[in-house]
Amino acid sequence: MKLHDYPSAPNPRRVRFFIAEKGLAIPTVTVDLAQRAQFAPAFRALNPSCTVPVLELDDGTAISEVPVICRYLEELHPDPSLMGDTAERRAVIGMWDRRMENDGYLAAMEAVRNSLPGLAGRALVGPHACQQIPELAARGRRRLADFMADLTLRLRDTPHVAGDAFSIADITAFVTLDFARARLKLDLPDETTALGAWFARIAARPAARA
Repeated sequence: MKLHDYPSAPNPRRVRFFIAEKGLAIPTVTVDLAQRAQFAPAFRALNPSCTVPVLELDDGTAISEVPVICRYLEELHPDPSLMGDTAERRAVIGMWDRRMENDGYLAAMEAVRNSLPGLAGRALVGPHACQQIPELAARGRRRLADFMADLTLRLRDTPHVAGDAFSIADITAFVTLDFARARLKLDLPDETTALGAWFARIAARPAARA
């Protein structure tokens, strides 16, 4: 088993964070997105969507999409549970993880991919060219502001995104905000706020450096 990865991309980081929390050691293979290696014929054969991460199994089966990779690893290695150990917990965590992705991660991608010069013509991930729309970059920033405000309210009532325990929903939210901070110069609240205190706690976890 090996993970096709790119160190500075946020989606592979979500999986590396998950893997590290599980205490697993999975070798990585770097796909150089800066050189557009994801469009090379060999990688297209592995993943026609031309995206990372991809988990390649021993028999050559290729699994892409972050939640799917994490679900596969969770089923193989259920402890510690990061996606819920009962039907109710799985549903609640899945709901919150989906919200973090829809409201936060996709907003960040909208802002980044429609503004960075290096992504000209690649406003959407995947094999097809797509031109940037500056108005979508501005909308993405507004969506991120709403995301942080909503998440702040949530974290006033609970220590983690999906409740009392750390989960994949925290990983998605943390990587989203850390990526936005780096690429969009997004200002995060300080540690006196619920969001700032949560962010600092997650950043202190050893797996956050994966």
